Amino acid sequence: MVQDIVDNVPRARHAVVLSADGIPRGSTDDLTGQDVRTISAAMAGMQSLSRATAHFAGLARDRQWIQTVIEFQHGWVFLIGAGQGAYLAAAAEPDVDMEQLSFRMNRLVSRLGNNLTAPPRVNAGDAPQILDRASALRDAEGGAVFLLAELDKAVASVPGAVHALLLGADGLPRGASAGIGRNLADTISAAMTGIHAYSRATAPFAGGQQDDEWLQTVIEFEHGWVFLIAAGEGAFLAAAAEHSCDIEEFTERLGDTMPALTAGSGARGGRTGDE
Repeated sequence: MVQDIVDNVPRARHAVVLSADGIPRGSTDDLTGQDVRTISAAMAGMQSLSRATAHFAGLARDRQWIQTVIEFQHGWVFLIGAGQGAYLAAAAEPDVDMEQLSFRMNRLVSRLGNNLTAPPRVNAGDAPQILDRASALRDAEGGAVFLLAELDKAVASVPGAVHALLLGADGLPRGASAGIGRNLADTISAAMTGIHAYSRATAPFAGGQQDDEWLQTVIEFEHGWVFLIAAGEGAFLAAAAEHSCDIEEFTERLGDTMPALTAGSGARGGRTGDE
């Protein structure tokens, strides 16, 4: 049944079913046992960290995670829920019909139903919820992050855009749009550093090599979007938007700020205030 995805969606490459704690439950025929174990471990970490970023997109009542999508120059990786404590990951070529692939993935989840349910050995949902509440309560106490005017202008120019945060190559916050406190910046920076690492680990699953170019990782929630994009010289840009936001426009506006952001970030990184 998992094989149905690659057999019926042109340019789909692989699919793997896994539990929340990274145990493989099934896969398509063209993957080795090591391949399946590697992608299962990476996707388990990815779904956990994805959920932990929900509060970055806003504190709406319904913040249910929907999917995580990773884009490379050579292909895509998709991750969705597949019942309680189970997940379905699929990889595809760059020009796959994404709507058809999404349909097949969700149909597979519906067909397998409780057969995909894998109650976790620990409650994987508790930590992100606790993290969300703690971040919301402490954020005002952490002080402001260095305000980047270009970044703040990009956020303000797109309806529904919420936040943007520049991370250095070391994974530490280098500046942000208005309204991001130090605690939120530190929390999201830590999560995004892990998300980037897990994203890169999926490159062979998407059909390329470990060092192939990663472009972005997009996380969809019921209430909004969180995404991570490359910002040059090892830097990253994390951003969040409401669900109604035109994220293509938002991404373009953020992209326009990249030259000024990376130059400014490089100038600040590693220097003291006196310099």
